[in-house]
Amino acid sequence: MTRIRKQPQRMCVGCREMKNKRELVRIVRSPQGEIELDTTGKKPGRGAYICPEPECIKQAIKGKRLQKALEQDIPAGVMEKIREQIDQNKPGQ
Repeated sequence: MTRIRKQPQRMCVGCREMKNKRELVRIVRSPQGEIELDTTGKKPGRGAYICPEPECIKQAIKGKRLQKALEQDIPAGVMEKIREQIDQNKPGQ
């Protein structure tokens, strides 16, 4: 009998829906305070998960949900860089 492994669930900070961890993109605040996209999902630091959809990204920024989740203000330049990286690295492409 094969055991079905349970998929880890995370909440998107944009749409606030629970989804499989692999469907979401992780943004991490490193111990040094740098904010970046975590493509491996293994970087150390405080992480926040977001759907790779423009609407979710917009909601997360507009409602300052991403800043709250990472417990730090995010400079506009860093946010724009993350948005571009998400567009390039969408899972399932």
